[in-house]
Amino acid sequence: MKNIVILISGRGSNMEALIRARDAGELPVNIAAVISNRPDAEGLATAQAAGIATWVMNHKAFPDRESFDAALAECIDDFAPDLVVLAGFMRILTEEFVRHYEGRLLNIHPSLLPSFPGLHTHQQALDEGVRLHGCTVHFVTPALDHGPVILQAAVPVLDGDDEATLAARVLAQEHRIYPQAVRWFAEGRLRLEGGKIRLDAPLDGTGALISPVLR
Repeated sequence: MKNIVILISGRGSNMEALIRARDAGELPVNIAAVISNRPDAEGLATAQAAGIATWVMNHKAFPDRESFDAALAECIDDFAPDLVVLAGFMRILTEEFVRHYEGRLLNIHPSLLPSFPGLHTHQQALDEGVRLHGCTVHFVTPALDHGPVILQAAVPVLDGDDEATLAARVLAQEHRIYPQAVRWFAEGRLRLEGGKIRLDAPLDGTGALISPVLR
């Protein structure tokens, strides 16, 4: 069984989705630890209630990004993870940190990458008038929100949507596809080779990943 460490900064709703999938027997992983850069992150209590070790690495206690990332990596490595999962971890990571976990560092981003990297993705989608929006699970690389795409889910942008309603529709899909991607990794089916995604026995049997559009 694979060891994973989850990084959060707030409520950690994607962390909760992973815990639910584990508890339902749908995710064959040991969640070794949940680590937050914020001592007030609500998700820490959720993880503790689920019997998961928690740790706080307050980025404000470090003089710069490099020293924080070095200490964070040391803390993560104490748990010997096979995979590190970013679940609303609101920090830009240094290249050295990302390279250290190359091929075993996942993120979920609330847009259909490469569209709308960065923050305020739902408002960006509304401002651009797109008809489809969604979320993306990807391997993390030093380029912000531009790693190789593992899985995406799309939702329609409806007339009358605002940022909150669109965000809620996308978040429901984040909770669906993130456990799936982590499961593929845990089962040894998903890997990164030469910067390319390798997935054994893809969903539709044709060699293509499915990116569902939910209506």
